Amino acid sequence: MKIKPGLTIAVRSWKRPNTAYTHKYFRGTKYVVAKSQAEEYRKNGLNVWECPDSAQGNLCRVTNWIIDNCETRWLIVTDDDLSWLGMWEGNRHIILNEEQAIEKIENSFILAEDLGVPFFGLQCLPDKGAYREYTPLSFNNYIGGAFQGFILPDFQLRYDESLPLKEDYDMTLQVCNSYRKVLRVNYLHYNVKQQEGVGGCADIRTLEREREQFSLLQKKWGTRIVTTDRSNKSSKTKKYDINPILKIPIKGV
Repeated sequence: MKIKPGLTIAVRSWKRPNTAYTHKYFRGTKYVVAKSQAEEYRKNGLNVWECPDSAQGNLCRVTNWIIDNCETRWLIVTDDDLSWLGMWEGNRHIILNEEQAIEKIENSFILAEDLGVPFFGLQCLPDKGAYREYTPLSFNNYIGGAFQGFILPDFQLRYDESLPLKEDYDMTLQVCNSYRKVLRVNYLHYNVKQQEGVGGCADIRTLEREREQFSLLQKKWGTRIVTTDRSNKSSKTKKYDINPILKIPIKGV
């Protein structure tokens, strides 16, 4: 397959033809949907990129299919419920328009290429408290799966299909292990609805399944690297935290 210059924004979507709305922000979005569901998406005027039914039903498998079949050098993979990208300037919150967001994304790709790492992500929390003004970039932090950038064909890693609910944690560790760093653009953040609604991962996300996936991730990478939130363990009302904490043994920010 010949890789062409340019940018593809691929949106994974499963059984949500009536509720997907990422295209309202990124007009050039391609919805990657199973062939059997494609007509329902087209009825809603969505730009469809058909994948085989066999590629769907597993977040890792469909993401791998997108990476393997993308024809442009720059690839963004995101979710079907992305509202906007934003940034902070002092105490002023700025929501970027599409043109501004594309410019920031392109700059992030160039930065990733200069750093020699064919993978990057953004800060996954939009609130001001999560942003460290003096750390606009970091190189050993978790990259959320809701918005990820790939440089092709340089990116040779693939998602572990046994970890569809912890795929982003696993990929963060894979990239750090292979390239000794991962690029997170902290000065940019995204807004998505996660763990809500029907379709997508919501169809398979249960507490029992989350526990099982955490156990598999920890078995793969070890208990020193994959841990849980140990704060406030004395509280009887504390709920199980489905999000692992990664302690990546690479120095830096």
